[in-house]
Order: sequence, then C-alpha cells, then structure tokens
Amino acid sequence: MINRILLTQLKQWAKEDDRKPLVLRGARQVGKTTLVNDFASEFDVYLKLNLDIPSECRLFEEFEEVHTLVDAIYILNSQQKKDGSTLLFIDEIQNSAKAVAMLRYFYEEFKWLHVITAGSLLESLLDRNISFPVGRVEYMAIHPCSFIEFLNGIGESFDQNLIESLSVVGVHGRIMQHFKNFVVIGGMPAVIKKFAERRDVLACDKIYDSLIAAYSDDVEKYAHNTTMMQIVRFLITEGWRYAGSPISFERFGGTNYRSREVGEAFRLLEKTMLLELVYPTTSTHLPLLASKTRKPKLIWFDTGIVNYVAGVRKEVFSATDIQDVWRGSIAEQIVAQELISLETRVTKHRQYWVRAKDQSSAEIDFIIEYQGRAIPIEVKSGHNAKLKSLHLFMDQAPHDIAVRVWSQPLSVNIVRTQQGKEFRLINVPFYYVCVLEKVLDKIINNK
Repeated sequence: MINRILLTQLKQWAKEDDRKPLVLRGARQVGKTTLVNDFASEFDVYLKLNLDIPSECRLFEEFEEVHTLVDAIYILNSQQKKDGSTLLFIDEIQNSAKAVAMLRYFYEEFKWLHVITAGSLLESLLDRNISFPVGRVEYMAIHPCSFIEFLNGIGESFDQNLIESLSVVGVHGRIMQHFKNFVVIGGMPAVIKKFAERRDVLACDKIYDSLIAAYSDDVEKYAHNTTMMQIVRFLITEGWRYAGSPISFERFGGTNYRSREVGEAFRLLEKTMLLELVYPTTSTHLPLLASKTRKPKLIWFDTGIVNYVAGVRKEVFSATDIQDVWRGSIAEQIVAQELISLETRVTKHRQYWVRAKDQSSAEIDFIIEYQGRAIPIEVKSGHNAKLKSLHLFMDQAPHDIAVRVWSQPLSVNIVRTQQGKEFRLINVPFYYVCVLEKVLDKIINNK
C-alpha cells in the first residue's frame, strides 16, 4: 500500500464545519478509488456506490427525494444508521446526471454525511452533459505519486524520512539512484506496486500498455466529431515524445492539422488531466500573468509513460546525469511532475518565464509563487556565471532568491549579476523538489 500525502488533506476536509461534497479529479488509474478506500478506515460507517453498476446507478432514478435515497444507500450497503462518522463514496459519478444534481441536497440537508465523488472520465464531461452544483461542492486534484510516495511504495521509508526531514547527508548517491528509478518508471500506483514486487522495469510494460490502450479507448468520449477524435488519438499515441518542450499547435508533430483543431484537442486532454500546457509569463513579480499568445510547454502527467512510449528508458537509466537525457527535456518533465504533485487545487497551473524584449531567447524553466515572491527555477547544471537567463530575471526581480535544480547535493551560492545585484542561488537536488517549500522555509527563514 502506498501512503498518499493527500490523506492528510482529506482528514482536514473531514474536520471542516462547512464541509461540502468533495469531487476528486484526476486522470484514469492515478489512485482515486484506492485513496478513498484507505481514507474510509477513519469512519465508523463506509457507504459506497459504483455507478458503473446499473443497479446502483438506478438508485438516483428511483429515489428522487434525498432522505429516501440515503435510506436506500444504507440498505444496499447492508448498513444500519448509527452514531458516529459516515463516509459516502460515489464512484464513476459521471454516469448519472441526477447523482451530480443530488450533491446539492447532500450538502444542504445531510451535513453530517461526508460525501466524496470521483469519475475516470469526469474531467472530459464537465462542460458537456453534467453540471456540478455551483457553490455546493469543492474539488481536489489527485496526481500520480510524488517521489516521496514512490519511496514509500517501494518500502524505502528510511530514505523517505531523510527527505521529509531534509536530513540527506552522506547518502546523496543512494537517493539519487532511487530518484533515477523514479524517473524511469514514473508515479502511476500500479507501476510502482509492480516495481516494488519485482524490482524489474520491464515487468511494468504490460501495465504501461494497458494504460495507453485505456486512454486511447477513451478518445470517443473525449472528442465530439471524427476529426477531433483523430487528432486526440494522435496526441495520445505520439504526443509523449514532445514532453518538456515548447510546442506549436500548427501542424503539430509533422501533421497537417491546423492550430485551432490541435489547440482544442490539447485542451480536451488537459481537462482530463493527462497533460498540462505550461504557458510563459514575462513578469518577475506577482501576479504572474500568462501569455497565451506564446508557445506553451507540454508537460504530461507521468514521466514513466513518457519514457516508455518515447523509447528512452535505457538512456535515462544509463545516464550519469538526468539533465543529459533527451536534451534536458526529461529533467524538465520530471521537475514539472513533482511541482504538480504538490498541488491539490484544480485551477492552479504552472508557468515558465521568457524575457519580454523582442528577439530575446532568455528563458527560465519554471516560476513558482512563494510568500509573495515569484521564484525562478532553472533545471540546469554548469557554472553559475553561465546562467544568463537567471541573471536577467534577478536583475528585474524585487527579491534575491533563485532556485537551481540539479543532480548535486543541496547548497547555497551568493551570485552577482553583470549589473552588480547579489542574489542567493539555492541549489536543490532533484529529490528535494517534492519538499521544495520546506527547503525554502529552512534557508530563507532559517527554520
């Protein structure tokens, strides 16, 4: 069993006075159902519905009044009402528009009932044939496992604790090898479980194949016409090879597809949380305003699938430095995946930085918000003086903090730009990205 970090957020949600039904959003097979089943151990009564089962889906057709519906759910689960906490989990809720509509009545008339819903195709259907009660539900994003969760899943709890306590001293090489394994196989729970059992990357191939086949089979449900179906299918089968790179929609991947159609297809897949389009900003301070007229960077939800489809697993595994693989794209992809894994807000998106000046090639891999600052993150090795884009950013930034992600141990340098501004460059090993805020707290605030 993988102890997911989201369990902590679920426990906090359960304690809220004005708690609303919770909608879990995430790609297929990222562990939504398993997470809720693990969370259910916190409750005295666990009621579960799977709306893929016709008889359970029909409950919402047969009982339109919420009180009689709740009674029917208890009977279906062979449970009796009793004092104590109760969790109701409605899985595959996208199969019933009436079940979605009923969430408002759970909120208004059954506040004592803890209600969680999920659905494997929910994200692609939100704007089409179901509509969640505005203001009466809340959302939580679930992503593939982070590196910390990966360590937990393969039984390396000692090294997991070292990372969480920022105490990696003397074992940097060992943990970097764990991280390289994580980069190779990714964060999908089923893949991690298989790797933990066999310690063999090739043993995971059938799982990757089944995942890709499932996403491809979903195409008809994502797309609304034949052309869009073809484009989405192409993106699912070929788009992984462009991970970590800025992309153009026009004639993407050497096709004849036009910009408008490809953009729509990418946004459909983004809604399913299979990928994220990371747009640039030209700002060095908050708020960070995305420039949607520039090229977005393509980040897929799982690096393991990227490596499998692109056929670069051997290259990743044998590389001395992750940043040497695939022109640095895999390094950016995995850092983005780690940053995304920290975020439970559905509406939050990552950004990278480009210089506003015309004909400028200055670019920084990611920008994050931290304590009122726009913090630049470069995923690069090399001499500090050669980080030219970072120097340009810091000359304009109203603070003195920058982050470099690399394969070396944690360190801090005082760097001076060509214009004479001094800033602190926090050199963060890849394995600390999943605890980046702790690292910043420790160094910036001396915690």
